[in-house]
Amino acid sequence: MPRVVVVGPCSWNTLVQLDELPPRHTATVFAANHHDGLGGTSAGTAVTLAALGVDVVLCTVLGADAEAEAIRAALAHPRITLLDRPAVAGRSERHVNLMARDERVSIYLELPAVEDPDVVDPRVLDALAGADAAVVDLADHARPVLAAARSLGVPVWCDVHDDDGVADYQRPFAAAADVLQVSTARLPDPAAHLRAAVERGARLAVATRGSAGALAADADGLRTVGSPAVDVVDTNGAGDAFGAGLLAAHLAGLGTAEALAAASACGALAVGTAGLGAPHATWDQVRALAAQVEVSPPTR
Repeated sequence: MPRVVVVGPCSWNTLVQLDELPPRHTATVFAANHHDGLGGTSAGTAVTLAALGVDVVLCTVLGADAEAEAIRAALAHPRITLLDRPAVAGRSERHVNLMARDERVSIYLELPAVEDPDVVDPRVLDALAGADAAVVDLADHARPVLAAARSLGVPVWCDVHDDDGVADYQRPFAAAADVLQVSTARLPDPAAHLRAAVERGARLAVATRGSAGALAADADGLRTVGSPAVDVVDTNGAGDAFGAGLLAAHLAGLGTAEALAAASACGALAVGTAGLGAPHATWDQVRALAAQVEVSPPTR
């Protein structure tokens, strides 16, 4: 089975579903529903990869609190090996996510730190040896893994989320990515941004557009990727599921167009169910939804 190392945030979140996000002034709003659950980009990626038959070594930071135990329980899966570093203050990452259709506001309640964040955990180095890919997510403790993975010849996959193309924090992640994922939310010219990433050396660069699908660029040119129609239940982790689906499809030997369709299908499975990512996805479900996804031929 393929093996992927995922490095980055896992959290315990309070998720609040709203009809629309609050206006930018004092207001009282009523939630449609709310619940607590697993959060964090790396967690969403890991549970989706595991569902699709990929063995995952998940490297993260956890506290010594009830939230850490809840995170561990939510990540319990025969295909997920959890390697956690202790948080300095003993508190795990926590967010409150306000969600409305394709919009989300994440409020960080706790952001854990580790001792020596610039040092790669030796267990991570061991896991990288022979790995098929490394998914390195936005976190201080993940940053040194970029160079470590590249030095070992392990392809690096990075999701820089709502990067605007110039912010300092995301630059090392974007520069190191063999496969780059980004949201179009803050990009003035997504197509130009993707083409520039490919010119810098990325094998594939993808910009997600929520329910509108995605754009993707590689050496062959720019593609548009559709999205299957599904009833939206919970958008939490849709981007994580998209990236995990893309990686799982690549590891399964699918070509670029087929892998992009599978990625879009995984994103649709994520928004069609409650919870983070697509932890119950099956390849039969992915193939059925991918058949509804139109991926255009590449254009220059």
